[in-house]
Amino acid sequence: MVSLFALWLPILLAAVIVFIASSIIHMVLPYHKSSYRKLSDEDKVRAAIRASNPSPGLYNLPFCTQKDLNSPETKAKFTEGPVGHLIILPNGPVFLPKFLVQWFVFCLVVGIFVAYLTGHTLSPGTHYRPVFRVAGTAAFLAYGVGGLSNGVWKGYPWKMVLLEAFDGLIYGLLTAGTFGWLWPR
Repeated sequence: MVSLFALWLPILLAAVIVFIASSIIHMVLPYHKSSYRKLSDEDKVRAAIRASNPSPGLYNLPFCTQKDLNSPETKAKFTEGPVGHLIILPNGPVFLPKFLVQWFVFCLVVGIFVAYLTGHTLSPGTHYRPVFRVAGTAAFLAYGVGGLSNGVWKGYPWKMVLLEAFDGLIYGLLTAGTFGWLWPR
């Protein structure tokens, strides 16, 4: 068993490497450019949403409870459309540093869980490949597999879901390489 304290360097360095890689992927590489689309009459949609003054949160449309799901009124709303999920953020300019800090903290949390699992699975002195395999699997589960449920339950386009899973594979491989490289001997 390897303690979390002994793995502080791979936890921190993997988070930094994944943070930098994700920045490159999203700012330089072109494959995420088509993930989001613009509504054909965005100004009217924005005005309608603004007029209802929703608080920040996640909304379903049409909204219904499990009890109402089979009512004729609810079925008519679903048939009429639109059907979807709407995320409302607080008004104001996007404050990117907040999101970047949250992403880095998430990367640290993933690193801690990868270290916990790998540290309880392998012993000090384990060779690179077994460390890579265990750490990479755990990291890919966190970065890549978790988002697949968005395609199932939230209707995210599968192209977007699979691209994010591909990103997760890259992050998992980078995390695995970092842990394999810095594993206690």
